[in-house]
Amino acid sequence: MRSFRVARTLISVYYAYMVEYRAELIFWVLSGSFPLIFLGLWNQAAQSGDLGFTSAEFARYFLAIFLVRQFTVVWVIWDFEKEVVQGKLSPLLLQPVDPVWRHFFGHVAERATRIPFILLLIGLFCLLYPEAIWLPTPYACLWGSLTLLLSFCLRFLIQYTFAMLAFWIERASAIQQFWFLFYTFLSGMVAPLALFPEPIREFALWTPFPYLVYFPASLLIGLPVDLTRGLVMMVAWGAIALLINRWLWQAGLRRYSGMGA
Repeated sequence: MRSFRVARTLISVYYAYMVEYRAELIFWVLSGSFPLIFLGLWNQAAQSGDLGFTSAEFARYFLAIFLVRQFTVVWVIWDFEKEVVQGKLSPLLLQPVDPVWRHFFGHVAERATRIPFILLLIGLFCLLYPEAIWLPTPYACLWGSLTLLLSFCLRFLIQYTFAMLAFWIERASAIQQFWFLFYTFLSGMVAPLALFPEPIREFALWTPFPYLVYFPASLLIGLPVDLTRGLVMMVAWGAIALLINRWLWQAGLRRYSGMGA
């Protein structure tokens, strides 16, 4: 019950905090509309050749990608980096709640504040591309929603692990920017993985990138994916990230204390 009360309090506090920045939220939502830009390119390609995807399928795919990215966006590395560099982490360590939960529930609360803007963009998108409208099956709703939640948790955990490097370097966010290059091309954000050459697609499926975007998006619109393999890979990468994260956290705290914090 204590954990539930703490979670409820953190969500309500950060929700109120995020609502104060409604205008800024619009730009955050628009910054996640990057996949929709590629839709026009792939639509043109679908009309000029046989790619295995129709224009309607491309529209649904990139709409699903847009939805997944909106609900899995993470920025914890920039917040944590600032806390470490500016010494703001010190008072948080004196409190009985691990600082990670402040960041996590802050992200959860932000999801709720951006929903109205997401619905507005989806409505506009459906007016421009009415063929993108589809009715998900119960199977797609169940597994798509579950893997969407797992994708957010996995991406948060991976980026929070990178954030631990702020104990040693001042710009841990540079690691995230390097990671983002691989994320952009191997996550399915630029194009469906089914269009990739077989060796590249198989390589990508052994990395965490497809399971952050492509996997839940494909389930939502009914594209064929290996559900068992996807869930196993998500759990495996999550376990690896968690182990590294806890080790870096303990080592980082010793270094942080040694610097006089």
